[in-house]
Amino acid sequence: MVGIFKENRMSRMQRKMGRFPQSQYSPQVVLLVYHWSSRESEHDLLVHKAVAKWTAEEVVLWLEQLGPWASLYRERFLSERVNGRLLLTLTEEEFSKTPYTIENSSHRRAILMELERVKALGVKPPQNLWEYKAVNPGRSLFLLYALKSSPRLSLLYLYLFDYTDTFLPFIHTICPLQEDSSGEDIVTKLLDLKEPTWKQWREFLVKYSFLPYQLIAEFAWDWLEVHYWTSRFLIINAMLLSVLELFSFWRIWSRSELKTVPQRMWSHFWKVSTQGLFVAMFWPLIPQFVCNCLFYWALYFNPIINIDLVVKELRRLETQVL
Repeated sequence: MVGIFKENRMSRMQRKMGRFPQSQYSPQVVLLVYHWSSRESEHDLLVHKAVAKWTAEEVVLWLEQLGPWASLYRERFLSERVNGRLLLTLTEEEFSKTPYTIENSSHRRAILMELERVKALGVKPPQNLWEYKAVNPGRSLFLLYALKSSPRLSLLYLYLFDYTDTFLPFIHTICPLQEDSSGEDIVTKLLDLKEPTWKQWREFLVKYSFLPYQLIAEFAWDWLEVHYWTSRFLIINAMLLSVLELFSFWRIWSRSELKTVPQRMWSHFWKVSTQGLFVAMFWPLIPQFVCNCLFYWALYFNPIINIDLVVKELRRLETQVL
C-alpha cells in the first residue's frame, strides 16, 4: 500500500541523495563488503552440488545446519567418514545403533526427514536467505521489492503459486501453534509442516489486513540466530514501512479521499503486474552483477531511504498542526 501513495516522493528524495552524509552509508557498505568477501560463492553452496558428490566435511556441514542439537553427532559422522554416497544408504535403524547412536527419536526423525528431501531433490534444499537466493535469484529479488511496495499482493502471490515451499513455512513461523513453542531452533521447526489450523489462519488474516509489514518483521525476528544483522535490517525496514503506510492512510482520511482508494489500488495492481511481467521477460538478459546490486541495495540501503521519508512525514505533520 505504501507504493500506492508515494507518488513522486521517491524521485524527489533521490535527487537530494547528494546531500546525505557519506557516513550514513558506511555500516551498509561494510556489511556488503563482508558478504561479498567472506561468504562462499553461490556456486559452491551445497544447494548446487549433487549429494552423491558431497565430502565427509560437507555432510557434517549439512547435518549441523539442521540445528544446534546436530553438533552432538558431528564427531561420530566425521570418524566414520560419511560422504554423500554413504549418507544416501543410511536408514533409521543404522542411525539408532553404533557408531552413530542417535538415541533421541526426535533427532533421528528430523535427520531422516531432511535426508528424504535431499534424496528427492538430489541436492541440499535451501534453508536460509543466501541459499534461497542462490537457488531462486529472480524470485528472491522479486519478493524483496514486492514485499516492500505491495506486501498484501506479494503474500497472496505466495499463497497461490508457492504455497508449499514458501507460504507454508512463512505462516507457521509468524503464527506458530502453542504446542510448537518449544526450545527448537527455527530450521528444525520447519522440517515437518502441516496445514495451518483455523486459529493460525485467523491470526494471519488479521495481521495481513491491518499490519502486513508486521508479518515480515515477525518472520525476520525468528531468523535472528541465522541472519544476525540482515534480520535486524529487515525488522527496522518493516517498522518504517508500517509508519509510512499509516501516514498514507491518514493523508487519505484527512483529505476525504476514501472514494479514490479502489481506483488507486487497481492502478497500483496494474503497475506492479506490468513491472513484474516486464522483468520476467528480460530477466535472462540482466547481468547477475546488476541483480546482486539491486538485491543488496533493497536489503541494506532501503532502511536509510525510509528513515528520511518518515522524518519528512513527521515534519509535514508538525507543520500542519502548527
